[in-house]
Amino acid sequence: MENNFKKYILLWFGGSVSQLGSSMTSFALILWTYTQTNSAMAVSLMSFCRFLPYCLVSFFAGGFIDRHSKKAIMLTADTIAAAGSLLVCFLWWFGRLEVTHIYIVNFIIGFMNSFQMPAQSVAVGILVPKDRLAQMSGLDSFSGNLVSVLSPVLASSLFAFGGLGAVMTFDLLSFLFNFIILAGFIKIPENLKINGDRRHILSGTADGFSFLFRSKSLWYLIISMAVINFFSRLTYENILSPMILARSNNNSMVLGTVNTVLGIGGILSGIFVSTGKIRINSVKFIYYSCAASFLLGDMIMGLGQNVFWWSAAALGASLPISFIAAGQNMILYRNIPRQLQGSVFSIRNAIQHSTIPIGILLGGYLADYVFEPFMKSGSPFAKVLGHMTGTGNGSGMAVMFLCTSVLGCVFSLVVCQKREIRDIDMK
Repeated sequence: MENNFKKYILLWFGGSVSQLGSSMTSFALILWTYTQTNSAMAVSLMSFCRFLPYCLVSFFAGGFIDRHSKKAIMLTADTIAAAGSLLVCFLWWFGRLEVTHIYIVNFIIGFMNSFQMPAQSVAVGILVPKDRLAQMSGLDSFSGNLVSVLSPVLASSLFAFGGLGAVMTFDLLSFLFNFIILAGFIKIPENLKINGDRRHILSGTADGFSFLFRSKSLWYLIISMAVINFFSRLTYENILSPMILARSNNNSMVLGTVNTVLGIGGILSGIFVSTGKIRINSVKFIYYSCAASFLLGDMIMGLGQNVFWWSAAALGASLPISFIAAGQNMILYRNIPRQLQGSVFSIRNAIQHSTIPIGILLGGYLADYVFEPFMKSGSPFAKVLGHMTGTGNGSGMAVMFLCTSVLGCVFSLVVCQKREIRDIDMK
């Protein structure tokens, strides 16, 4: 088992390097797209094109994943995604790149992620002993947040030095590094005969849903996390940057500071969880962490009017995140039979991420056409809110943070009192 955990460390390290390259490319493509179009909607559609196929295909990918080699699926999915990045690089090099090409490639990447991500989740469940699941989640959170901090800095530097091609070259090299590690140094022990009698692609989906319907506690957990993702995407992961820029007179240094603190909070919490010294042995711990993130993060972000308070809010929002992810992973790995993990993780990913594109589009619409105009309307209620959040550009988005703070916190506290949630096995 210890040898398997060492294999996981290799898998984690190679994947983290590849994730850094992919994140740098995503950031560089945002820079390139915005300079070409001057359209925020064009940038939002990039994320939308990646999430839409991911959510749709994930419903049907589980049966295929359970029947086939997880390592082969990850290698194939990564290779096809890298080929898409290579195509974008060539089009840019020859001056033929258009925004529509990026949408198409993002669609392909989202499609491949629907196979790659649950396959990796199952592989991790095979390699990581149950007593180290929390450490695994902590390491994932640590690397993910470190990538969030480093990728904008590195991508901006390479973009300024060599344009989009330099960033994508780094991305392709990081893919090659991960490919060599996964193909040459990691063996994932599997028993593929378990589901060998499946007759069609939907059988895995049917088995996954059947298991979740029988395990109502897990079903409630997944649905509740989808709602929490929706509230999060309405504000923090959607309109945070526009709000801070609007309220700081387009000061990119202020935005960079807040984003850096946001990443540092995630890194710190990832370190805490990965040490294994904090025991996450109650499902209430997960939902209390969600409530704290909404209350400390969204509330202070909406009320704050300078970089100090925005940074404090970023820290309050990000510190609990690793505990939420670790708790959820422990529940899923310990309660889902290994032969069904591909199907169930695919369904989980589809449901939990289905609210993300909705939150992205709705959050942008509410900010531009509802809350910002409302705060400038001069109505008595707007003036009352203005005493709390301040007035001027961005105050409407600040009110949105107050709304998600209350809604997200109350929802988290109410859900954790449900009997089905309290009955989840954390052993």
